[in-house]
Amino acid sequence: MISDLYSGGILDAAAAIPVARRLDAPGATAKKISRVCGSEIEVDLTLKDGVVAEFGMKARACALGQAAASIVARNIVGASVDELYRLRDQMRAMLKAGGSPPTGVRWGDLALLETVRDYPQRHASTMLVFEAICDCLDQLAGKKAAAAT
Repeated sequence: MISDLYSGGILDAAAAIPVARRLDAPGATAKKISRVCGSEIEVDLTLKDGVVAEFGMKARACALGQAAASIVARNIVGASVDELYRLRDQMRAMLKAGGSPPTGVRWGDLALLETVRDYPQRHASTMLVFEAICDCLDQLAGKKAAAAT
């Protein structure tokens, strides 16, 4: 039932989304848009010594996109590059392949989104923040590789 999808926990997480804040000089910026519902999330990211030092975001998304973005925004500073790629892959596997939800202090709240698994049309909006972050990480890796040559 669709009312199960919008549980109190998901709505609480969506309501707790931090105020939109963009970085003045981000290392990378990425914007992702769901073609299904029009939700969009734009993120700014700065790394220092392989971990997220600063994170900015503007989200105009449905409750599911906002809930995911909210949880990520509150926990991303200090996360490593590898951890963030694994997180994206774990979220994708949770939604599309019956994988386990993320665990631990930093990402455990993302388990609230496990109910989205049964609504494939909602997967894209839930994944927006993860895809945008990994796009930023790809950009930064490309800049690092270009600087090394």
